Amino acid sequence: MLKQPEVSHLIRQLRQLTALSQEQLAATLGVAYSTVNRWENGHIKPSALALNQIRNMLKELKDSPEITLQECSQMLLEQYFPETESTVR
Repeated sequence: MLKQPEVSHLIRQLRQLTALSQEQLAATLGVAYSTVNRWENGHIKPSALALNQIRNMLKELKDSPEITLQECSQMLLEQYFPETESTVR
């Protein structure tokens, strides 16, 4: 399970990778803007369901035609979800 500082970094890196604002990421994940804001600022941790949605977003980005998105999403998956990625290969 991810620790709080890791979650904050993951959310920020995901937003930077996708060029989404907190509001846009919240809409994509089906949560409130304030929820994403609190995740990113380290006030709360995402639920298991939200983390699964984030992991799925990264997996989808891995299939992007853009090489940079593929590489960066793969790196984030390996960094933040190593146990699930090692079993997928």
